[in-house]
Amino acid sequence: MNDYIIIGNGVAAVGCIEGIRSADTSGSITVISKEPHPVYCRPLISYYLEGKTDLARIPYRDGDFYEKNGCRVLYGKSAAKIDPANRTVTLDDGSVLPYSSVCLAAGSAPFVPPIRGLDTVPDAFTFMTLDDALALEQATQTPKRVLIVGAGLIGLKCAEGLHGRAASVTVCDLADHVLPSILDADSASVLQSHLEQNGIRFMLSDTAERFDGRTAHMRSGVTVGFDVLVLAVGVRANTALAKACGCDTNRGVLVGCGMETTVPDVYAAGDCTEGTDASCGQKRVLAILPNAYMQGRTAGVNMAGGTAVLDNAIPMNAIGFFGLHTMTAGTYAGEVYEEKTETSRKKLYTQDDLLKGFILIGDTTRAGLYTSLIRNRTPLSEIDFEQMKKIATSASFSSKTRTKIFGGVV
Repeated sequence: MNDYIIIGNGVAAVGCIEGIRSADTSGSITVISKEPHPVYCRPLISYYLEGKTDLARIPYRDGDFYEKNGCRVLYGKSAAKIDPANRTVTLDDGSVLPYSSVCLAAGSAPFVPPIRGLDTVPDAFTFMTLDDALALEQATQTPKRVLIVGAGLIGLKCAEGLHGRAASVTVCDLADHVLPSILDADSASVLQSHLEQNGIRFMLSDTAERFDGRTAHMRSGVTVGFDVLVLAVGVRANTALAKACGCDTNRGVLVGCGMETTVPDVYAAGDCTEGTDASCGQKRVLAILPNAYMQGRTAGVNMAGGTAVLDNAIPMNAIGFFGLHTMTAGTYAGEVYEEKTETSRKKLYTQDDLLKGFILIGDTTRAGLYTSLIRNRTPLSEIDFEQMKKIATSASFSSKTRTKIFGGVV
């Protein structure tokens, strides 16, 4: 009987469990979970703070998920070492577990910059886990002035989540626009304006250089008083365990299309990995929930002796702030088709007869059709792309292309 070990207990781990069980119904599965919670939907933690969901609705799978899949979950434990020669995983408590194959689904961790005086701040938080959200909930039982360092996705979702609880929310970032990793400055201006209209204050091209208790000394020379500090500068993939056991790593654990690493019978999935971005052919960390699940499932099938390939993963984000929806995908390369209003943007990027990427702010309905064009690398010459520019509709596809992409379902 096979012994499967999954290091991590997020969405990638769920995919891995379900992938394993699709090919092997009897092997033992052990999940090593640093967090004390069953798997939950991480993007919902900001909605929990906002009061739009509750702890009963945050789980990603039903309460009997592990039992139904014959899994043993070790809560509050961490893997300290993978020994490929002896096929064992050593835990932080010294116990040793044998494996036939192992999947690293260790995710990422917040990057906490070495800002002078950070240790003098009484209430400083990160915002990545359910426990982070619960801690912030406690810290903001009464209205507080909140300073968020970082105008990326984590920082802005935290700002939205805290908005109704806080006396004020200020977001600072060295970048000159919000969401710098996924939006250009023009598109970001629409989103920033909307956030400002909802009470979020921004200090861009500026950041905290030093803290003195509840005062931030900014690079610009301005001082900002606050009660609660949230550090949302960015995240780094958890690669140390993989690197120590011989896996090739870069910004993430390097994986092939089967989620295999460079060490036999060691797989990796989710935010800790660096896989191929199908929209540009380059290696990237594709840290989003759908990719984590697909990577995990691919790894699980292959760990159990099956054959699965994931070769169409792309970066994409579907987010909303105070009712304004934004969706991005792919790579912003080549020629761009644009539609602009004061409150919306549509940008479609094309190159070499392919849709490479898009930015949609406002109307994101049927954006999945654009995503499918990128994922399937559908030649634009095979569809009525002039129509698709105006409105995403399957009517733009020939019957042959519809069959190829949708299996004949329109």
